[in-house]
Amino acid sequence: MADEPLVLGIETSCDETGVGIVRGHTLLANTIASSVEEHARYGGVVPEVASRAHLEAMTPTVERALEQAGLRFADIDAIAVTAGPGLAGALLVGVAAAKAYALGLGVPVYGVNHLAAHVAVDQLEHGPLPKPAIAMLVSGGHSSLLLVPDVARDVIPLGSTVDDAAGEAFDKVARVLGLPFPGGPHIDRAAREGSGTAIAFPRGKYDDGTLDFSFSGLKTAVARWVEAREKAGESIHVPDVAASFQEAVVDVLTRKALTACREHGVQDLLIGGGVAANSRLRALAQERCDAAGVRLRVPRPGLCTDNGAMVAALGADLVAAGVTPSALDLPADSSLPVTVVNV
Repeated sequence: MADEPLVLGIETSCDETGVGIVRGHTLLANTIASSVEEHARYGGVVPEVASRAHLEAMTPTVERALEQAGLRFADIDAIAVTAGPGLAGALLVGVAAAKAYALGLGVPVYGVNHLAAHVAVDQLEHGPLPKPAIAMLVSGGHSSLLLVPDVARDVIPLGSTVDDAAGEAFDKVARVLGLPFPGGPHIDRAAREGSGTAIAFPRGKYDDGTLDFSFSGLKTAVARWVEAREKAGESIHVPDVAASFQEAVVDVLTRKALTACREHGVQDLLIGGGVAANSRLRALAQERCDAAGVRLRVPRPGLCTDNGAMVAALGADLVAAGVTPSALDLPADSSLPVTVVNV
């Protein structure tokens, strides 16, 4: 609606400089400048490289978002920015920019939680979130299960990874298989030509009675399997390895997510984060949700990866809920807990 506030969101928690603009739950702009190619030669994200890339990309990315939305700076009613968790230096660039824009425009600023923003972004595609919902966030830095009574006020952690996040495991296995960084899309692509049952890789914490995850053992098992066959002079069918590894990951993720829904009596599951773009995860989650009578919500792939739209969406929720804006000395907190929705 025209009387809803226009919120500009800034995301710089890792290697994507994202700027989004929303009016309520209507997406008006979503622009991204990625530094992934600069990190690819190192096989992973280099924090200092990411910070410098954010500095260079910030102003032009904001300007592109305004142009895409057909707006001027004077039209913006509030600024939202990822305050954590994430890479400390990268977060500082975004937070400093948000403070400057807010001060210059005379509008409030909201420092928001990156994980809660991954939940809020689904509203831009599928409308208001059910209350409560179970959210599973899977990315290169996080694998978390959350109970979300109200994304603007109340997010309750149920489980998380005890070692590698799912996306991190994808990157490391891709390196073992000689696939480029970031590993997720390349493993997904390779797996389409392979069999998910070709190799019986382990499922960490599969039946341990918790809602936590573990992918370090799986990553090591893949590396040892490949190493053993290379030493024996055997050929390695990369698609089968990729598919079997991927199947082990998504099997555990979807099993734990449906367990969380059942244990908490919740009929709505939301999956977010970069790994939510994985085609096999989306397919298996839909299959298991349908069998369990659970409604599944997954944003389109472009809204799963880090972006400014998700930050703007959470900012709009905070404005609508009447939450007090952040102070202009709001900090960047690289280890911000998910229970802190806004700073």
